[in-house]
Amino acid sequence: MLMTYFDAAPRRVLALVSLGCVAMLIFGLYLQHAVGLEPCPMCIVQRYVLVLIAIVAGITAATNKKGLLITGSGLLVLLSVSGAFVAARQSFLQWYPPEVASCGRDFYGMIEAFPLRRVIPMLFKGSGDCSKVDWTFLGGSIANWSFLCFVAIGLIALTLMVRQARKR
Repeated sequence: MLMTYFDAAPRRVLALVSLGCVAMLIFGLYLQHAVGLEPCPMCIVQRYVLVLIAIVAGITAATNKKGLLITGSGLLVLLSVSGAFVAARQSFLQWYPPEVASCGRDFYGMIEAFPLRRVIPMLFKGSGDCSKVDWTFLGGSIANWSFLCFVAIGLIALTLMVRQARKR
């Protein structure tokens, strides 16, 4: 039945993905501004990936052309893989924190102080902030849940892409 829904309403599925990403972003802003959790550089990267996924899913949902649905879904797969990679790296840092935990600069401070070609590797190295677990739900950290969400988005997008490609 679920697969039939993917065939019948791919645009609705993409709109739900877009809304889900917006909801996750709003929750992240709530945790930051209401609860007081400061995001680390890897959290910022995951937020940017969520913004890109929301935009691509929203634009793709607005079209009814098969080629654009396939292309948009493919782009969503790539974006979700990149988000999952960052979330997995952060989860690894949380499970196996580095021996020397240093609180590095925040994301904006890095961009102001360094050229972009140096900032990107610094983001993926992580800092003491990235290995810190400030919030959990059902035993999973924000990075763990983020990883699961990116994997789910990737699987949804891959399913949509394959189903649309097979459609005649």
